[in-house]
Amino acid sequence: QCEEAAYEERRYPAGKWACVTKGEPMYEQSISMSFMKLMRYICKENSLGCYLGMTVPVLNEIHLTKEGTKLEREVVTAYYIPGEFQQNPPVPMDPEIYITERAPLQVITRTFYGMTTEETILREIRLFWELLGSRDTVLQETYIVAAYENPSIPQRRNEIWFICRA
Repeated sequence: QCEEAAYEERRYPAGKWACVTKGEPMYEQSISMSFMKLMRYICKENSLGCYLGMTVPVLNEIHLTKEGTKLEREVVTAYYIPGEFQQNPPVPMDPEIYITERAPLQVITRTFYGMTTEETILREIRLFWELLGSRDTVLQETYIVAAYENPSIPQRRNEIWFICRA
């Protein structure tokens, strides 16, 4: 009997990402506004004036409050710059978009489906901790929500990433 793996460990190489940081009252507002800015960058509002191409997943880096019961307002939404532009990424026209080089990343990840709201993310983090048990090898205040499909798809595929300590 084959069951879907409960979680998996992955390594991601270093690379350049276009990022937007927003701190709207609701998580959904922050990611929606940030994603729209990134889409304009991807679709020509860049120094090359060309379509860069979509990459997945789009990452949303979140932080829990000290009590661990809520998300901090500030969310970083990140788009991986396609390979052909990695060496020399096009400059964004929007001053809120910044290009950053992220170090290699090792994560423990678990898939979930549906909309991503503060409530669903907190639930997924709780469920994942129950599944993993206690581990000091992963961060407990910073997480990544990885989105693989358009936010308008009701049952879209997402992942919660627990970040392994270096």
